[in-house]
Amino acid sequence: MTIHQSKDAFQAAGLAKDYATFLETHRNKEVLRFIACGSVDDGKSTLIGRLLHDTKQIFDDQITALRRDSRKHGTQGQEMDLALLVDGLQAEREQGITIDVAYRFFSTDKRSFIVADTPGHEQYTRNMATGASTADVAVILVDARQGLTRQTRRHALLVSMLGIRRVVLAVNKMDMIGWAQDRFAEIVKGFSEFAAGLHFAEIRAIPLSAKNGDNVVEPGVNTPWHTGGTLLSFLETVPVREEALNAPFRMGVQWVNRPNSEFRGYSGRIASGTVRPGDRVSVQPGGRTATVERIYTADGDLAEAGADLSVTLVLAEQIDASRGQVIAAEASPLHTLDRLDARLFWAAETDLAPGASLYAKIGTATVTATVEAIVSRIDPETGKPGPADKLSANDIADVRLTLDRPVAVDAYAANRETGSFILIDRETTDTAALGLVLAPHQEAKAAPQPVSRQEAPSSGGFLGSLKRLFGR
Repeated sequence: MTIHQSKDAFQAAGLAKDYATFLETHRNKEVLRFIACGSVDDGKSTLIGRLLHDTKQIFDDQITALRRDSRKHGTQGQEMDLALLVDGLQAEREQGITIDVAYRFFSTDKRSFIVADTPGHEQYTRNMATGASTADVAVILVDARQGLTRQTRRHALLVSMLGIRRVVLAVNKMDMIGWAQDRFAEIVKGFSEFAAGLHFAEIRAIPLSAKNGDNVVEPGVNTPWHTGGTLLSFLETVPVREEALNAPFRMGVQWVNRPNSEFRGYSGRIASGTVRPGDRVSVQPGGRTATVERIYTADGDLAEAGADLSVTLVLAEQIDASRGQVIAAEASPLHTLDRLDARLFWAAETDLAPGASLYAKIGTATVTATVEAIVSRIDPETGKPGPADKLSANDIADVRLTLDRPVAVDAYAANRETGSFILIDRETTDTAALGLVLAPHQEAKAAPQPVSRQEAPSSGGFLGSLKRLFGR
């Protein structure tokens, strides 16, 4: 080997080591999923484009293409239109709006991010629900000139329904009103009053200009009165998934793992909490209790497993459990109900009336649900309930459902995973609604019964079915 070859080999080995270190660093980074939502033309796509641009996520050839596309499709005159980084559909570029949900990935030294840019038009509200279904944080944009709109409030309601507990109220286009502090305070006050009953754990209000970049990645010089930091600083430090990890242990049984006569395990994804060998658990519905003997995975046994991990639990006692049941911490059982008080986001084009029969997919269980009553419809303008005899597309309402057999659930306010469900049209098997379980009344409780092994047509689970709902 020559000197030059040795040098090249040494440099290649060093480069490979650097790449390996780089990949390992990013692989172990915490990932935050967030959604950008709000009314049409509030600047959602521009804001995401600004985040990508100012965090150096755009290559030189993309900048060149963006300048070219901005001259053809842009709305910013001779300047780059950062919204075009996200609005990829031809119809979106021609109309200057977002129609479909667009996902973008970017990363900083502190955290990696997956952001969903969602439509603002009311007719595409269902697509917004798709993006929100997996988000940890919602960035709700408001045009400082327009203030809160009907669609802003509707999106806030949906964000709350989908269990997002931390919200950024991003008051955009502040540069177009001269960075007026009193206008910002007025919008924040109105949103806080509307959101008082939505149970958000945190609302961070930030005045910004997505077009110019003020308070997005870098602090703006025009808001010396703002002490709440930038949007990126909030996203880099906001807690992720702490509610799921701190909640009681729950795991829906997806299948019984029996590779041979010597092994029986119950496989599923941990919805919340943590579990360790030696923990006492109960199987619901049914209430049989047992001790966790092993936590088995393809990579070997674990000493502890937490939310979002897929594992197989081996129990010390031989008890009956099957798909549709939930393994839970013995000290914190779920509710076993055959009637649900629930809040629905109705997404089907056909109306929903009392007496309608649908499939309800609750965790890994699928049951038949009949609409017993529409208790009230939520006015998206005020957030207040009112009477209704039917539901139309995009309506949000409280209903009572009667189930053909008991299921194990939590109230959605207590557990996002085990308190959510979808309704499926029995004829088309299309997802018709998403729902959350309200705190159960005493009369809704039913005696524990084992869940039948018979399954109705599956729609792919709560989160996955939201994508199928819109033909994605």
